[in-house]
Amino acid sequence: MPKILNETLETIEKRKSTRAFADTPITPEEKETILHAAFRAPTAGNMMLYTILEIEDQAIKDHLAVTCDNQPFIAKAPYILLFLADYQRWMDVYTLSGVKERCAELGLRYREPQAGDFLLAVTDAVIAAQNAVIAAESLGIGSCYIGDITENYEDNRRLFSLPRYVFPAALLCFGRPNREHTPETQVSRFAPEFIAHKNTYHRLDAAELERMMQNLQDKFPTGRYLEGAQNLGQHQYFRKFNADFSFEMSRSVREALKNWDCE
Repeated sequence: MPKILNETLETIEKRKSTRAFADTPITPEEKETILHAAFRAPTAGNMMLYTILEIEDQAIKDHLAVTCDNQPFIAKAPYILLFLADYQRWMDVYTLSGVKERCAELGLRYREPQAGDFLLAVTDAVIAAQNAVIAAESLGIGSCYIGDITENYEDNRRLFSLPRYVFPAALLCFGRPNREHTPETQVSRFAPEFIAHKNTYHRLDAAELERMMQNLQDKFPTGRYLEGAQNLGQHQYFRKFNADFSFEMSRSVREALKNWDCE
């Protein structure tokens, strides 16, 4: 717990993912407030390289509940926002402004968005999403990130009519927590000594890695390991890094990057 606390920091401190929502709807005023907070997020060059879709259609919610790793709570979320990394809007501005023709007249190189631009737009979108998360939390509205939205790129592109330079960076489910089904305890984090360093990267040695994992190990009974795993590191590898969804996520991003001139 930090030594300095104020209302904003307390909001950040108490925030945890919410997957069980009360039936209470999110009001138009609350939606407007959450979106406004997203719009006030830091953004590269004030370009706002993102678009936000509110997903109201229940059929789309039901579809996402299946394609995003079969998570039924997505279909029940009162308020869903999809944050899209979006360079298409600026490319359309450049086309409207005759940029390509003017580059030719001046003998300048004209280029399409590349890998760096993709990463910049994704960063913009995720920063805006986190502003929305904190704003919602301050209103008593819980949230949950759905990382699986970066999978199934072709399906999502069709579902949301995404043009070439738009990519689904983050999906957020919002709703007031159902207190009967929401755990009161927060998931612990690694100790700061293993995460925050000064000036240069510090690669943890074996003893440090053991200490880092011990806090998690103490709260994770060995009986909960996935079949075949002998320790928590193996469990995490099998459950996350080597899982089918991780392979699909990488495939999906590679497919999307084909549309961003990444040579």
